[in-house]
Amino acid sequence: MSKKFVLNADDFGMNAAFNTAVKEGYECGILKSASLVANGEAFEEAVKKIIPQCEGLGVGVHLNIIEGKSLLSDLTELTDSNGNFNNSYIKLLIKSYGSKKNIFLKQIEDEFRAQIEKIRNTGIKITHIDSHVHTHSIPEIFKIVCKLANEYNITQIRTQFEKPYIVPEITIHLNKAYFINIIKIILLDSFTIINKPVAKKYHLSTNDYLLGVGYTSMMTSLTVAYGLEALKDKNDITAEALIHPCRYEDGTIDNHFDEYKITRNEKLKNKIEELGFEIVNYNK
Repeated sequence: MSKKFVLNADDFGMNAAFNTAVKEGYECGILKSASLVANGEAFEEAVKKIIPQCEGLGVGVHLNIIEGKSLLSDLTELTDSNGNFNNSYIKLLIKSYGSKKNIFLKQIEDEFRAQIEKIRNTGIKITHIDSHVHTHSIPEIFKIVCKLANEYNITQIRTQFEKPYIVPEITIHLNKAYFINIIKIILLDSFTIINKPVAKKYHLSTNDYLLGVGYTSMMTSLTVAYGLEALKDKNDITAEALIHPCRYEDGTIDNHFDEYKITRNEKLKNKIEELGFEIVNYNK
């Protein structure tokens, strides 16, 4: 029986603070996986400076049609006149079933293909594929991503099934964000049930559980530990925790800094191993 745990840093390459956090988190041995943003402002730094210093780091594609500029031009359904992405998750969901569905999905496929190829052309061996703000969880978009993953020989794709759990810190639950996150769990769990057979059709492997939806923007070492505690009786599983760790050179402290601290917490590392999980990246 095996239990594998992947701590994954989303938004790698988005800016220098994310890159610094990935490098320093990797050095501590808990963070072994990161998802690279092809249109991030610090993409080149991530490829040329950070990844060469992190031999063994699993690097995936973090598909992005939510934030920043597109790689391609004239994406009328995805960007404004300046090439900036201008759709929320809900708008993307609605458009994926709208009257211009075929044009919309074709533009997504073209942009995703460009993002995958930009990362692939650096010589990086891509270990997995996921997306910014879970956009690839939308079933019609998930089909496109599975098709592209299969085409580019990417064998692992993220799904978003999260088993709800509670951490013993009352104040963290007494805010609007937590209740919105509960709605996200219901939506993403439902989409995962739809999407997993599609992944299987394309012979793609995926994680069994995800941590990081219920406590979006509130992830700490405590939320990771209790999330894995809820899975302690499961066997032959892969659980992934997604985080967005940042470390700003000017000392700025925000919720992303708490996520950075997860990557450097030796007590958490010991707890993960006590629960029977092997810390891996998607090469395993």
